[in-house]
Amino acid sequence: MNVRKHDTTSTGKALRLFLALALTAALSLTLAACNGTSTAPVSSPVAEKFPLGSTQIQALGGGLCGSPTYIAKELGFWEEEGIDVELVSGTFQQQKDGLASGQFLVTNGDFQFFPAVNEGLDINIIGGLHEGCIKLLVPGDSPLNSVEDLRGKTIGVDEVGGTPWAITSVALANVGINPSEEAGEVTWAPYDLTVLQEVAERGEVDAIAAWDPFGTQAEKAGFRVLVDIGSDSVFAGKYCCFLYASHAAITDEPEKVKALLRGWYRAVEWIAANPEEAAEIVTDGSSHEAYVASDDKELLVELLKSYHYQSHHDASNAQQPYKDALYFVDELKKTGYLPADINSQQFVDNLWSEIDYLD
Repeated sequence: MNVRKHDTTSTGKALRLFLALALTAALSLTLAACNGTSTAPVSSPVAEKFPLGSTQIQALGGGLCGSPTYIAKELGFWEEEGIDVELVSGTFQQQKDGLASGQFLVTNGDFQFFPAVNEGLDINIIGGLHEGCIKLLVPGDSPLNSVEDLRGKTIGVDEVGGTPWAITSVALANVGINPSEEAGEVTWAPYDLTVLQEVAERGEVDAIAAWDPFGTQAEKAGFRVLVDIGSDSVFAGKYCCFLYASHAAITDEPEKVKALLRGWYRAVEWIAANPEEAAEIVTDGSSHEAYVASDDKELLVELLKSYHYQSHHDASNAQQPYKDALYFVDELKKTGYLPADINSQQFVDNLWSEIDYLD
């Protein structure tokens, strides 16, 4: 009697596996046809809504000058550009680290980035947002009457290395006071932005440098202004807030960078035309924590109008960020935060990158 043996060779195993897979596929197609379903791959709704993907922007600092970022997010300007933007909080150091690592593609900042660029941070200025939003103040009963009087005094800021600190450093250097901590001619005291007015009233600091609306709120409460960058001769008429992008983002993800720029510039133009509505949006805490903690909408409207938001579609404004960056490089050289022997023109030529964001 002949007995059929099982085929235990590799060829036999392969044949059985092929037949099993073929049968499974046939059954799947049959079931799909009976159920009226398709076996074609289904694209992700998220991918369809945000073809450019996602990114984070560090913007939750409480300052009114962040309004273009808040408006672009809340009115869906970035969403319409096909990019999902998450707003996050953080320090200036985290901003720098985020740009270097690729966590942030573009960020809002000013000339406080220049020393980091000189030390090797590979970023470029790609645009500007607005003018004036910071004040240097003393309590109403202070004996100090000018920036010159701050020699030997303590100045409260939200963070050493941040924008109010950089503004005050420039103001000090212009009256012959060395602002560096090593020089010891002034003392810097970092506090949360929301308590600067309070600590000055208690006498813990002699002066404060603060973003709006906090600076102007202190002024309304009786503080005296020593420097208002919207009107002071050193700062007036110049961008205080630039847009920076990492060089890697400009090179590797140009469409994302352009989309972010378009969203920001749409917000700038919208705020210029709708300051009252903008004040409502940035202070609305109904669905999340308000971006700006203020109940004085009238004050916010006044401040937004003072920032000189302008159309970035106007070719006459395209080079303004470049010119202002060049100006502030020279100013920072006076403070010691940039070496005095830096070639300002070469520095800014390397720093500036004009993006054709409308193509």
